Amino acid sequence: MAIEVLPATGRWDDFATFMVPRKAGAGGCVCMSYRDARLSMPERVDYMHRECSAEPGPGVLVYADGEVAGWCSVAPKSTYRRLMNSRTIPHLDEERDPWSIVCFVVRGGFRKRGLMHDLLDGAVEHARTSGAALVEGYPVETRGERVDVISGYVGTVELFEKHGFARVRETDAHSGGAVRWVMRRELV
Repeated sequence: MAIEVLPATGRWDDFATFMVPRKAGAGGCVCMSYRDARLSMPERVDYMHRECSAEPGPGVLVYADGEVAGWCSVAPKSTYRRLMNSRTIPHLDEERDPWSIVCFVVRGGFRKRGLMHDLLDGAVEHARTSGAALVEGYPVETRGERVDVISGYVGTVELFEKHGFARVRETDAHSGGAVRWVMRRELV
């Protein structure tokens, strides 16, 4: 299986194939939960369409044998309204404006192939080539237990550790009842 991870910039149609609800009136995140969840569905779609049209873009897409298979949201932390206003995820030296990895989505039919590893590597590389000096994520601590797909959208501590991230601080945030950590990786 040939794997390629590319920035979402200029790839709106690929992003929209699985991140935008097809049914009129349907709900969904459209990866706006951390950006601005107050927006209506049409506003969310418009926002992400604009983000996919400009550098550095809102994240990266993974392709398996040329077919879009997943998504990872990565952007400067300052662009995520919910993170900047969070009372559960601590703010640490924000003057450095770390890039934040907040969400992974792997399409059905492509799961259990290790694509989150590819997405995480691609997100780090995208942040690096876009000038980031520091990247962080807020994964869930599984303690070796299986985490459900819904709760695992933030990634796991184990995943981030395998890719060179270090635990910095436990948060007051939880996913699926499990504690989330601030994990960081220096890029310079």
